[in-house]
Amino acid sequence: MSVAGRQKRITVPQIRAMKAEAPIVCLTAYTSLTAVLLDDNVDLLLVGDSLGMVLYGMDSTLGVTLDMMIAHGKAVMRGSKKACVIVDLPFGSYQESREQAFRNAAQVMKEVGCAGVKLEGGTEMAETVRFLTERGIPVLGHVGLLPQSVNTAGGFRSLGRGEKEAAEIVADAHAIADAGAFATVIEGTVEPVAREITAQIAIPTIGIGASPACDGQILVTEDLVGLFSDFKPKFVRRYAELGEGIAAAGKAYAADVRARKFPGLEHCFGVKASAKAE
Repeated sequence: MSVAGRQKRITVPQIRAMKAEAPIVCLTAYTSLTAVLLDDNVDLLLVGDSLGMVLYGMDSTLGVTLDMMIAHGKAVMRGSKKACVIVDLPFGSYQESREQAFRNAAQVMKEVGCAGVKLEGGTEMAETVRFLTERGIPVLGHVGLLPQSVNTAGGFRSLGRGEKEAAEIVADAHAIADAGAFATVIEGTVEPVAREITAQIAIPTIGIGASPACDGQILVTEDLVGLFSDFKPKFVRRYAELGEGIAAAGKAYAADVRARKFPGLEHCFGVKASAKAE
């Protein structure tokens, strides 16, 4: 295929320009196959550190490493041709200093070839976001519920119910937008607060457990299709139950193997057609 005929990826400026223009469709992806299957129907694929819980069985995202994110980011880039691909910076890879954040973000960008990185935090991370964006690294922000800070937050819960907490989340969103992020995720935040943020800031908001007023929505794909069954958050709608299908297929396969019904001769090599028919 000629260079002119190749499909072009959705860019960070295009995502930013979708603010109040068209809903931004986002899902997570951790593997090449998932990226292939989702690529035609999404605007943005996030290689989220949620892979620690979804793929590796961790209790939280805190055990995810930079090497893990890079490996899965490369896999998603191999499978995706159209979507804008963003990779999470894992816990401990950017909080120490702006310089640490830049080194690790630059490594991700160079090795993965993604369009940008995502990091969690509000006012306390604004200078880091500014430092990265001024040096050519697009940043997707993340405010509200911060999974990497789940221990200090006292667990997974919706935020913004009190006036003080709501004001802090609004301030966080403004700080990240003013620092140069091209968009921000709003997670686990009560609907009126997420709606207010979306109306106030100039960059797109991408909701997860937030508000239908957000400029886009994201879910963990494994939640969406019923492959992650440890728990089902309130904000998830199941669009398929693939987990049940896989379990049923495994049960049927096991029964056939134990009953010597699989494999049959038709699944074997070096067997004459007459023998297969008998």
